[in-house]
Amino acid sequence: MRSRALAAAALAATLMFGAMPARAVLPDEIMADPAKEARARELSKELRCMVCQNQSIDDSEAPLARDLRLLVRERISAGDSDRQVIDFLVARYGEFVLLKPRLNEHTLVLWLTPPLALLLGGFALWRLGRRKPNPAAGGGDSAPGLTSDEQARLERLLAAESAPDKPL
Repeated sequence: MRSRALAAAALAATLMFGAMPARAVLPDEIMADPAKEARARELSKELRCMVCQNQSIDDSEAPLARDLRLLVRERISAGDSDRQVIDFLVARYGEFVLLKPRLNEHTLVLWLTPPLALLLGGFALWRLGRRKPNPAAGGGDSAPGLTSDEQARLERLLAAESAPDKPL
């Protein structure tokens, strides 16, 4: 019983610590001032790794991400504000370096496409729901678009199918 509880505790600890995100910040990158280091970490979470592209530089182990982390710390040490650090990196690498791009004329399509797609999809669903039911599907007497001769032939074929011993 005791070994089972110990195994469960070990599994829980493994899952708990294994689920924590691994940080790629190396010990030699950490700033001596805890307040500045906290600012650097927050800024690093907002910046995209140009190699990984869907990861922040705080999480990435790519050499370019390390260079960007060091650059952020260098700019903070030089006395730049958070906005100045971000503006410097955007000027150097473009808007793509931001994980959450700014809303401006260049990113307007990026920001407006998802809500417009949702609105258009909702409108299309609304229109489909308001359609008139198909008379053929609703159990109407005749198939749509058939002439009277075609309708008579169809009825003969259906009658012959229900009674296989009668000739067509």
